[in-house]
Amino acid sequence: MTEQKKSENPQETTHFGYETVAKEDKVEKVAEVFHSVAGKYDIMNDLMSFGIHRVWKRYTIERAAVRKGQKILDIAGGTGDLTAKFSKLVGDKGQVILADINDSMIKVGRSKLVDSGIVGNVEYLQANAEALPFPDNYFDRITIAFGLRNVTEKEKALKSMYRILKPGGKLLVLEFSKPTLPALSKIYDTYSFSLLPFMGKLVANDSESYKYLAESIRMHPDQDTLQAMMEASGFDDVEYTNLTGGVVALHIGKKY
Repeated sequence: MTEQKKSENPQETTHFGYETVAKEDKVEKVAEVFHSVAGKYDIMNDLMSFGIHRVWKRYTIERAAVRKGQKILDIAGGTGDLTAKFSKLVGDKGQVILADINDSMIKVGRSKLVDSGIVGNVEYLQANAEALPFPDNYFDRITIAFGLRNVTEKEKALKSMYRILKPGGKLLVLEFSKPTLPALSKIYDTYSFSLLPFMGKLVANDSESYKYLAESIRMHPDQDTLQAMMEASGFDDVEYTNLTGGVVALHIGKKY
């Protein structure tokens, strides 16, 4: 009887990199990764991308076209690169919320921004992207940079973002994606699975977290699949731009 009950109610699973885990365990496993890397997150970003992540983020900020007085949500805001720029753009009458599921990342981000003199219009919140604790139609812009691939149920997160976005607002998803050139793809694979864990071990004393990073990128939906997911979640005029040959893509969806 017990075995029959088990087969009728199998435990739901998902991927954690290339590993299959119970859905309820993924959040904790991802949290362990970012607790481990939080202190070295910025320096590793510069090393891993050769500084190009700053160009990708600058392009995202330009496409966001933020104006003074607007409300911005920076999901998976990490150490606050986007939040810092948005804070200056929205001004004293605007609001920026840096949200992250990981409290270690929020602490690093808050310290970094406060030390830079960014206070007043920025708030910090530990939150799960799948169930964002905000009213309907609240934000003018929502960004999630290099965070969606770590979310267990991406469709649920996208619908949560759609709900809290104002009509006329935009969601911008900046994420690693699928290289468009075969030659680049081969080089990228060699770099990701050999050099990346080595750098993680050398700089952050943590090769396993950066091995997960490489695997999580490969398990993330490709450009067209993510576009379709955003459309299915309600977003209009969804488009994407490949950056650095598709290593990264910026998806933008609107709400009418």
